[in-house]
Amino acid sequence: MTIDEIIDFVEGLGGGLAFRPEPGDGSPEISWGDVFFYYAPDGVVPEATQPFATIVTKNYPGDESSRLDRPDTFRVNVAAGKKEFIDRTGHAPREQAVDADPGVTDAVIAHPVHGPAAWLAVVNPGRRTDEAVRGLLRAAHQRARARHERRTGPGR
Repeated sequence: MTIDEIIDFVEGLGGGLAFRPEPGDGSPEISWGDVFFYYAPDGVVPEATQPFATIVTKNYPGDESSRLDRPDTFRVNVAAGKKEFIDRTGHAPREQAVDADPGVTDAVIAHPVHGPAAWLAVVNPGRRTDEAVRGLLRAAHQRARARHERRTGPGR
């Protein structure tokens, strides 16, 4: 899977918005080149909502263990929810567990920093994880859509 394939997939889910920070848009320089996915049927990045998934293309301070400084390396991160997290990792999000090397490619693992919040990650998703990544993104999009509808539904 390429970054563009992932973006196209999420944007094809209906209401999925891929925000790509760049110079001049007010976003921090470190985020330039990364991608943040929101449920935003109006096409505007929500102000008070966290993304349901991200793609990072570089190491961030305190988040270097995936070794994203390798050539052509990126990581997809998805807010998976507790049940899916447990199903994929075999442990609860806040439990300390020995997971795979955070730099391993094409494997679904607990996010090396945000795992306790039930985020999963895949470095350079490929043949083994293509279907899993699409399923995780679809489910995260559906949860984000449901939250949006609860917040903006009738009488809100």
